Amino acid sequence: MRNRTVGEYLLCRLKDAGMGHLFGVPGDYNLQFLDAVINSADIGWVGCANELNAAYAADGYARCRGAAALLTTFGVGELSALNGVAGSFAEYLPVVHIVGAPSRAAERDGLLLHHTLGDGDYQHFLRMSQEVTVAQAVLTPENAAGEIDRLLLTALREHRPVYLYLPTDVAVAEISPPDDPLPLATPCDPAVKVAFANAAEQLLASAKSVALLADFLADRAGQQPLLRQILTDTPMTFATLLMGKGVLPEQLAGFAGTYAGAASAGKTRQLIEQNDLLIAVGVLYTDTITAGFTQQTDPQKTIDIGLFSSRIGEQTFAQLPMAAALSALQPLLERYAPQWSAPLASPPPLNETPSDTLTQNTFWQAMQDFLQPGDIVLADQGTAAFGAAALRLPEGVTFITQPLWGSIGYTLPAAYGAQIACPDRRVVLLSGDGSAQLTIQELGSILRDDMKPVIFILNNGGYTVERAIHGEHQRYNDIAAWNWTQLPQAFSLNCPAQSWRVMQTVQLAEVMQVIRQSRRLSLVEVVLPPLDVPPLLQAVTAALNKRNSA
Repeated sequence: MRNRTVGEYLLCRLKDAGMGHLFGVPGDYNLQFLDAVINSADIGWVGCANELNAAYAADGYARCRGAAALLTTFGVGELSALNGVAGSFAEYLPVVHIVGAPSRAAERDGLLLHHTLGDGDYQHFLRMSQEVTVAQAVLTPENAAGEIDRLLLTALREHRPVYLYLPTDVAVAEISPPDDPLPLATPCDPAVKVAFANAAEQLLASAKSVALLADFLADRAGQQPLLRQILTDTPMTFATLLMGKGVLPEQLAGFAGTYAGAASAGKTRQLIEQNDLLIAVGVLYTDTITAGFTQQTDPQKTIDIGLFSSRIGEQTFAQLPMAAALSALQPLLERYAPQWSAPLASPPPLNETPSDTLTQNTFWQAMQDFLQPGDIVLADQGTAAFGAAALRLPEGVTFITQPLWGSIGYTLPAAYGAQIACPDRRVVLLSGDGSAQLTIQELGSILRDDMKPVIFILNNGGYTVERAIHGEHQRYNDIAAWNWTQLPQAFSLNCPAQSWRVMQTVQLAEVMQVIRQSRRLSLVEVVLPPLDVPPLLQAVTAALNKRNSA
């Protein structure tokens, strides 16, 4: 390989790792590296309205593409992005955070440069980022190739962010990089795989009823195709939690709905919990998706398959990637399926009480009919996410929400990143009015890049989740009243968008029909009662209020 600058080599490796875009905001410490980005035929530059939005957009891109890259400037830029990076860390997304930093000479001399804290210490922000990244590196010409490869491999294997500190002079320094491709294979101990299969067979051999529960880590490991094959070849009752909604094919026979512990709708809870054996794939039980940890699954009757290890009863099987565990389990399920006696489940239906008044109930009925196969659906943390839990997703729908980190405002820029990752798929964004006010600036980027998502703003007059938890009528849960339908025009001089404000069910149905027949950016303000919340959210907020009060 010919000599390249460090910046060029970094871009080459981003491409090798499956990335095609770099999100961020320019700043004087990253401009020379940005010249290499603009000149790159493989990595496209995606300028965002601010660094926090760029981090959210990178997160959304990573959920659709497998990994993402983020560029900020030193100090002010990287700290602005830190909340978004922390969300990627919490929810297992490999985001490569590149920080354009002052030159090595400036740091060596302790110059009191802008964006520093004025004390000559340039490593404050790297130390802050250590808590929300799994690996960090300060690049030099001598270590750049090795450290870039190490961090990219760590991000991809651990499914978490990494931090690359790139001084201005290092970005343009020439190096002789290696010719070898990135070794992306995940190690697996064959003996552990055999031991896992033997332990799993002991439980399967005596089980008369088996159910499968999957969560978001199955998505992070890229195991949707294998899980679909398992459920097709070996029909059984299955469900997901809200974080992993969409990771299993919800139109397939056996889908029992969204599992949420005691807050599960219909018979979903008993269909998952009351079996001789539960196979849990990539499951993390968190407070908001279990209505305050109300799940009652028996560890002694569970095959618990994680990203890097599995657990059966008291036995833990380390160095066993999820793909290896599932491949070991697949033939066993086919062998013992004929002895299962439980009938296949079906999901609880949506409440179909007709009404011309727009409510959470009538909105989600309409949304069920509106969604199409292959959509990317993003639901912000709040009434949007918990209402969407009741939907039965069409074939091939990607569902994105953030219930663990739960940073409101996340989904609007994440929708931008998802659309960059998948330009040929329809993006449907479901956001509360309070959430949208935090990150609405990215609507300008969406319009600038001629993107055509469908945006539903659920206007319930403020922070409805917080009202449901505490302070139902307190003014701290109120927000400014915006003219939502005029925002596309405000964010674009030559606005191609269409927008509506709907207050009745019939209006919503008519607007949805227009959207189906057009291909334009569409913004729909859906006016809903301020205190109307989906049933799942009622149970979750009651649990949160109890825990917070205690």
